[in-house]
Amino acid sequence: MSVDDDVRKIFKHLPDVFVPEKANGIKAVIQIELSGEGASNWIINIADHKIDVTEGVVNSPSMTLQMAASDYVALTRGEINPMALFATGKVRLQGDMGLALKFQQLFNSL
Repeated sequence: MSVDDDVRKIFKHLPDVFVPEKANGIKAVIQIELSGEGASNWIINIADHKIDVTEGVVNSPSMTLQMAASDYVALTRGEINPMALFATGKVRLQGDMGLALKFQQLFNSL
């Protein structure tokens, strides 16, 4: 499977692994910008214990996450430590850092 196929599969299944009870008080729009092979942009809207995932770009997101698509795939599979990616500059975050820390906890493993 290609990186592009993996990325699309991950975002398609995000609602299935979303844990609503962990989203208490979260109302946010998250922009995911993936580069390299499988490059694409995704919008994750979290509100009222629900999630909506669409491909595209949004103005003024609560948080923007930028990274290589291949690293995102590896991250979601648990093959890469998120702090290692951040420490090596392979991940860029803009916006709500508190949301960034909670983000991964909102989902069960794929």
